Amino acid sequence: MALTTLDSRTALIVVDLQHGIVRLPVTPLAAEAVIAQAARLVAAFRARHLPVVLVNVAGGAPGRTQQPRHGGELPADWADLVPEMTPQPDDICVTKQTWGGFHHTGLHEQLQQRGVTQVVVCGIATSIGVESTARQAYALGYNVTLATDAMTCLDADTHHNSIARIFPRLGETGSTDDVLALLG
Repeated sequence: MALTTLDSRTALIVVDLQHGIVRLPVTPLAAEAVIAQAARLVAAFRARHLPVVLVNVAGGAPGRTQQPRHGGELPADWADLVPEMTPQPDDICVTKQTWGGFHHTGLHEQLQQRGVTQVVVCGIATSIGVESTARQAYALGYNVTLATDAMTCLDADTHHNSIARIFPRLGETGSTDDVLALLG
């Protein structure tokens, strides 16, 4: 689907481009490719003085799951953003403890204060942090755009499921170039 428009107050949300996540085996795109596309988006949003949100994860929800959680200590730099995502003074930085970037982070309130009506979401992992953040944004009433070549996942099937089946129900999908063209 081609993107139709970006609202005048659109924010970019970059999910979990941090050392501990980008070191995981991802597919179908390499983490480096996702970082490069996200960096292009970040540069364009900053150049237009539009909000850039840099999200990292430093914990997990406390509930039981069937899949075992990571045991032991995480590397010291696990939650640190990659150098390409170094925060600038006007950026919004959010550390989350669950999958989605809005849950108990104050992000919604910060975006409301800036008059944001639309978000562009990218990052790792497509079917986890990116999808959860997009779902929350949609539920909060934002127009949602997903830059599909600026995201990747831990599993190709879940990545493709999110892009083909979930994202079209939450908003519009397009490439980094599509988003940049609409930014003008």
